[in-house]
Formats: sequence, structure tokens, C-alpha cells
Amino acid sequence: MKLLLAEDTSDLNKAVTAILKHEDYEVDSVFDGEKALQKILETDYDGVILDIMMPGKDGIEVLKEMRKRHILVPVLLLTAKAEIDDRVAGLDAGADDYLPKPFAMKELLARIRSMTRRYMEYESVSYEYEDLILDPKTFSLSARNSISLSVKEFELMQMFLANVDIGFSTEHILEKVWKNERNARPDTVWLYVSYLKGKLASIGSKVDIEGERGGTYTLVIKSEQGGTE
Repeated sequence: MKLLLAEDTSDLNKAVTAILKHEDYEVDSVFDGEKALQKILETDYDGVILDIMMPGKDGIEVLKEMRKRHILVPVLLLTAKAEIDDRVAGLDAGADDYLPKPFAMKELLARIRSMTRRYMEYESVSYEYEDLILDPKTFSLSARNSISLSVKEFELMQMFLANVDIGFSTEHILEKVWKNERNARPDTVWLYVSYLKGKLASIGSKVDIEGERGGTYTLVIKSEQGGTE
């Protein structure tokens, strides 16, 4: 499995690279965002690890450029800051996970295994409902037009489309989609539901997600008057 590590702190870059190689990953390591983006455009990676604070281009800029070019490889963001704004900015740009510094190497390895396994093990069958098509080959959601999804967005939409007309509690979603990950909270679910609602609107779908923060969420069809049926 081939990974790209972009981390500008030399000692940390070397330490993480050495551990990843010891775990039998093939690793390319760079120290700035410009070189990271160049590598991503030239190489087919199974996963990318980006530090947010880097010279040239920061990790968020690299990530946005990746998603703009429909490069859907999973991305783990590393950040020295633990503020919610940094997490939201990364997730909003299309990151699949984040890990605040300092971190334990065992947790880094677990996050990498989790995001790459999810990315590679999706069913090859697409899901269709009303005007929606969810394509696991391109990680895209389509109606009047198409938009790319992150791994977590894909998992959440896949769960809704596989169980149409069923309401899912926030706790159930945390268990099934986030596997009760340590940093996942009820607000995490609401954040991703909000992302999906925005993307459903942007592709002109007549399907929406209904529910209140911390409550139960259900896939619904909008009525002709703009409400839901």
C-alpha cells in the first residue's frame, strides 16, 4: 500500500516515515504543500497524510485542489491545533479524518488502516433512489449534476440509501458510521448531515435529509411546495 506523507517538521517526518515503512507501507515523504500536490498529481496513492501548517501550500489548500480535480484518495489531516474551527475547515474541504498533535504512533496507524480499508472495501454496486445515484467507483452523488463525497459522507449516504424510509438516531449513526471513534460526537453527525443536505441541494435533487440536531435523521422526498413528504 502506497502512502504520501507531507509534514514540514523534519524530525516528525522522518520518525513517521520510518514507522510506516516498518509497517510495510511504501511511503513518499515531502516537506511542503507544493511538492505534496505535485506528487499527488503524478502518483496513484492509497492514502495521503497532510500536515495543515506547511510552507508553500498548507494542507487545506492541497486538499481543496485534490477534491477540485476529483482526486478521491482518502486524506488524514495532522494539526497542531485542536480547535473545532480547524477540524471543521478540514472536514469541509473533503478530509476523511483528522489527528491533533501530539499523537501516539499507534493511533496514527489505526487511523490509516481504518480510512484506507473503508476506501478499498466498498461494494461495487451503486445505489439509486428517486433522482439520486450514489457511485462507489467515483465516490460521487448525482442528480441533475454530480458532486464528490468524502469517505464519511459516502458511508452516511450509503446507509440512508440502503435503508430508505428508516429513521436513524444520532447514537445509531455514531455506532455504525463512526464505529464509536474517540473524537466522534453527536455534533459530528449533525455536521456531516449538514454537508450532505448542502450537497443534495447543490445537485438539484428532490431528496433531502430530515431531522434535528442530536435526534433522528431520515431520507425524505421534497414536496412540490418545497417541504417534505
